[in-house]
Amino acid sequence: MKCARCGATEISLNARTGLLRCAFCRYEWSAESADEVLGINAEIKGLTGVEVGSGAQDIIPSTDDVLTFKCTACGAEVVINTAESTQARCHWCRNTLSMNQQIPNGAVPDMVLPFSIPKEQAVTAIRAFVKKRRTFANPRFLKEFDPTNVMGVYLPYMVVDLNTHATLTGQGEHQTRSYTVKRGNDTERRYDADLYNVGRDFDLYINDLTVESSQERRDFDVNTNTNNIINAVMPFDVENSVRYDSNYLSGFTSERRDTNREDLLPIAKTQARDIVRYHAHQTLGFYDRGVRWDDEKITLVGQRWASAYLPVWLYSYHQQKRDGSTFQHYVAVNARTGETMGSVPVNRPKLLLVSAAVEVVGIFAALMFLFLG
Repeated sequence: MKCARCGATEISLNARTGLLRCAFCRYEWSAESADEVLGINAEIKGLTGVEVGSGAQDIIPSTDDVLTFKCTACGAEVVINTAESTQARCHWCRNTLSMNQQIPNGAVPDMVLPFSIPKEQAVTAIRAFVKKRRTFANPRFLKEFDPTNVMGVYLPYMVVDLNTHATLTGQGEHQTRSYTVKRGNDTERRYDADLYNVGRDFDLYINDLTVESSQERRDFDVNTNTNNIINAVMPFDVENSVRYDSNYLSGFTSERRDTNREDLLPIAKTQARDIVRYHAHQTLGFYDRGVRWDDEKITLVGQRWASAYLPVWLYSYHQQKRDGSTFQHYVAVNARTGETMGSVPVNRPKLLLVSAAVEVVGIFAALMFLFLG
C-alpha cells in the first residue's frame, strides 16, 4: 500500500481524524467502507442461510505463521511473523510491507474500526476514572500509577447480522380489582385477576451484534480475570468500519481471533433470545401482573458473519499481593466513544475500617431510636 500522492509506504493512522496519513507528504485518506466492500449494512430482511466473510472463516491450525514477502521497491525478501504483526520493514530500503491478504489463522479480519480518540484524550479519561476512586485505592497503586503507559489495542470481534423469527407462548395475568378482607383482628389485601393465554409471533432483524472472538476475553470469572471489563465500554459504532488495511494497525497492538463461528453461535443465539424477549415485552403492557413464557422458539432464518478489529485504549497494572499471588487490573477506554471503565486495586484495611465505622453508627442510631421512641 503506497501513498497515492507521493508513493511513500510510511503510512499510519491519525487517531484525531480516523484517517490514514502519509508520514512524508502528510496526505490523508480513508480505506473503502466495509459496507461498500462486504455489504455489512445490507438489508437483513431478505437474508437467508449463512454468509461468512473471508476473515471469519474457520481457523486452520496448520497454517504457517511465518510468511515471506518480496519487497516491491528493491526486491529483497522480508519475513513477517503473522502471530505477532501484520507489518514489517525492508531491512535494505526501509520500505514498509503490509499483509492485507486473508490467511486462515485469525490474524487478518474483514474490517477494522479505526481509532478516533487520540492517546492524550484517553490518558485524561483514565486519570479522571482513577481520581474518583482515590479514597479507597491501594496506596502503592496510586504511587505507581502512570496512565501515559496506556496502549492502543485492536481487539477481535465477530459482527453478526441475524434474520430471526420468534414464536413465544405462555400465560399472562391482568388485575381486575383489589380489596381488603378481615381475618380475625387482621386485614388481608387480596387481588383478582383474569388469566390469559398469550402468544407472540414476529420477525426480528438484528443488526451488528458484536461477539468477542477471543477465548480469554469471554472468561467472566472475576476471581481470575478482569479483562472482561471491555464489555463495560461497549457498544462500538461498527457501521463505520472500513475494509481491513494493516496500515490502520501501525503504532498499535492487536490480538488475533482464536475462536471459530460455530463456537460463537450459541453466544449469538443467547443474545438474540434476550433481544427477542425485550421487544416482546414492549407489547405486554395490558398484563400488569406479568407474563410467563412456557415456550420460546427462535429460528435463525439468515446469518451474516464478519470478523472485525475494534479499538480500545488500555491501561494495565500488575498487583503483587502479600501472599505472593498476582492480579492484573485494567482500565479501558472505548477509542470511539470515550466510555471508560476499569478495575482499581483497593486499600482493604481502609475499606474495612470505614465499613466497621458505618456499621457502628448504624447500630448507635438504631439504639437511639429505640431509646427515644
